[in-house]
Amino acid sequence: MSPLPTAKEAHELSETKTKAGGGEKLRWGRTCYDRYLLPCVAEFFGTALFVFSGCASVIENSPGTGRLQPAVAHGLALSISIAITAGISGGHMNPAVTLGVTLAGGLDIVLLFPYWAAQFCGAMVGAGLAGAVASSDESFVNASGGAFDAIKDSHQVGAALLAEVVMTFYLVLSVCLSAVNHQSKTPLAPFCVGLTLCVAILGAGAISGGCLNPARAFGPAVVANYWAYHWVYWVGPLVAGLLVGIVLRTLLGDPRTRLAFRKREASP
Repeated sequence: MSPLPTAKEAHELSETKTKAGGGEKLRWGRTCYDRYLLPCVAEFFGTALFVFSGCASVIENSPGTGRLQPAVAHGLALSISIAITAGISGGHMNPAVTLGVTLAGGLDIVLLFPYWAAQFCGAMVGAGLAGAVASSDESFVNASGGAFDAIKDSHQVGAALLAEVVMTFYLVLSVCLSAVNHQSKTPLAPFCVGLTLCVAILGAGAISGGCLNPARAFGPAVVANYWAYHWVYWVGPLVAGLLVGIVLRTLLGDPRTRLAFRKREASP
């Protein structure tokens, strides 16, 4: 029979176990932060900066430039936000993009709603900052209807909804194919996505305002308290995100993600 440990040895053994347990807890906490919280923090700041830049470009838009100034500003702001956050969160800044990427297998579904929460909160902060630097409250509210909205009456709703679906589909597809799909992903993804947004705003700006982003719509709506036809900017983009997920899973996805003709992993 082995001798019983002395009181000193028992105390040292207890301290060793406590330190080991503390180390495990620290590693677990760090893993949870890196995997779940840090990406949401990146989405919050990326969305806030993107929405601030976009709103400011609309508020201060000079009549002579038409839609070109907001389109270029939004495209560049999105490209920069994606480039600086892609390694942390994937650089979504858009609930419709997050939905499409999740359905395409590029994001853990557990992060879908936390990403959305971070994006909407960031959009409110960004829009609030834009409202704070606006020359007057009227200039913010009257800037294309709360710094984004171009729908003036019910006769425009059908065309605006279709424009939001089509152009958001284009945007989300650009994100998924350039940054998620293994066969087509490219280091130029931030540039491709930003350029796509620029083109989409130029194309749909006169029809719907070219929002393509529920968070981009929600933040200014809260600050300006402007809710006319606000649902269009939720339904259109989210339907587009859903459609992109379906298309990638059935037709355009790489062999690892599409449901038909999937590539099976080699058995050991």
